[in-house]
Amino acid sequence: MSPIPKAGILDIAHYVPGRSKAEGIERPLKLSANENPFGCSPAARAAFLAASSDIHLYPDSRTSLLRTALADKFDLEPERLVFGAGSDEIFAMAAQVYLGAGDNAVQPKYGFAAWAIAVRAAGAGIKSAPEPDFVVDVDTILAAVDERTRIVFIANPANPTGTWLPFSEIERLHAGLPQRVLLVLDGAYAECAFGIEDYSDGLHWSRDKENVLVTRTFSKAHGLASLRVGWAYGPAHVIAALDRIRLPFSISRAGEAAAVASLGDDAFVAESVRAMAEGRQQLEAACRDLGVRTLPSAANFVTARFGNASAIDQGLASRGILVRHLANYGMPDWLRISVGLPDETLRAITALGEICR
Repeated sequence: MSPIPKAGILDIAHYVPGRSKAEGIERPLKLSANENPFGCSPAARAAFLAASSDIHLYPDSRTSLLRTALADKFDLEPERLVFGAGSDEIFAMAAQVYLGAGDNAVQPKYGFAAWAIAVRAAGAGIKSAPEPDFVVDVDTILAAVDERTRIVFIANPANPTGTWLPFSEIERLHAGLPQRVLLVLDGAYAECAFGIEDYSDGLHWSRDKENVLVTRTFSKAHGLASLRVGWAYGPAHVIAALDRIRLPFSISRAGEAAAVASLGDDAFVAESVRAMAEGRQQLEAACRDLGVRTLPSAANFVTARFGNASAIDQGLASRGILVRHLANYGMPDWLRISVGLPDETLRAITALGEICR
């Protein structure tokens, strides 16, 4: 007999990344993965290149330089930080630590796909709470929690919708959860939302909470997606448990060096966020002019509803423009369009107008 995966593994749907190739087009415009179109900080690039001289050495298993830099930057206790290959690995660690057969995790209906993969890989079930009008609803989340719920996942702002909750709703959600339930607050797009009224990433709020894990990433606003640097802040007992199963070398030396340098370049991040917000507003206005509905977004993308999203997706691809069709998220009429460089965003807007008209 050949080796047989444990029950449930082969039922897990593959993660579907944003497309990067278009048939017959050598270098398509990729607006499908919410990457930073401005690249990364020059300081981060220089630090990455400098680290190449140490490529033969193992990384620091404690990620000490980045640990100290984050603690100083955000006024956090360094021992309450944990690191992973992007936020995804931290979600997987949390699921392995807190979920088992018969347990479940709760997410919004249009939750980030990596959460369900992590939960099912741990042998647990995933429950999706309704999202009226594509916005996370605290009451439906709480109604879905039962005696076997161990984790609740929330992204604020959310992916793939871009919508967000005022922080008072996050507080209400936490207050309604049993203490045994770990609230994972995914802040992948937090930098894009700063400045929005009543928005908070939850870092300082979570300091005295015993069941909140706040996750962040360097993949979006910092532009370090290929280096896979994620981190989380949580109570000491949660971090200690995650550290038990954390792979010791998942953050490379070059990735750590680039992340530390990027943390020191506030100007690059601020300008990226400003320009991405401007591009998002242009995309939203163009869709309105076409009579296309968009969801309110606090991220670096626009999610828009088209009468025939599949045809629009293919029409854009034939012009060398790749966006994200959200059929696998249960949103078959919707496309998610990342903000590009100014001329790239204009190119996408022009192509949408040609196709829709």
